[in-house]
Amino acid sequence: MRDKAEEKTVQLLPVNSDSKMVKAAQLGNIEAMSWLYDKYRRRIYNLCLRMLRDQADAEDLTQDVFVQLFRKIDTFRGESAFSTWLHRLAVNMVLMNIRSRNTKRYSMLPIESSNDEDDSIYEELGREDDGLRSSLDRMTINDALDSLPPGYRMVFLLHDVHGYEHQEIAEILSCSVGNCKSQLHKARLKMRRFIERQDGEGQRQREWMAA
Repeated sequence: MRDKAEEKTVQLLPVNSDSKMVKAAQLGNIEAMSWLYDKYRRRIYNLCLRMLRDQADAEDLTQDVFVQLFRKIDTFRGESAFSTWLHRLAVNMVLMNIRSRNTKRYSMLPIESSNDEDDSIYEELGREDDGLRSSLDRMTINDALDSLPPGYRMVFLLHDVHGYEHQEIAEILSCSVGNCKSQLHKARLKMRRFIERQDGEGQRQREWMAA
């Protein structure tokens, strides 16, 4: 039987707020669980798709995330926003899924695999790339991410999008911190060059149309 005080607390929360629905879901309310699923399903799917780049895998993992969510929702203590907590849960499940696969699909490119272009600004390894960040404002991040090899893309997402530290990423992907920093540096470089090419092509097209 539900605790009357807990039910009263739920009723006092703002209508359709995350706090109210999470509290109700923790008490076993099916409608609250459905509300949370409907609100966050698309966001979690997009996160999974961005990391996995496969629609079927993203759909399957989205369902797994919500199954795990409703199993573990009692552990949510409100120390952060619910959306942040759910986001972290989803990222961790994606990474667990990747690590459990018997595939090299997301394997890291070796640190030795460089070329003259990569070495041109190698001394900036590991620094924040403000030029890339400002460039990304001018186009969708998905287009730039599509230009990256899987290993580069994964490190970029984990570090620059999801906020993991290099040590954490190295442990997740079973590589050295140095390799992780190299992957991030090269990912930023490739994305910046991709963006510059896109900008150049766009400028040439505008000049041709204006002629």
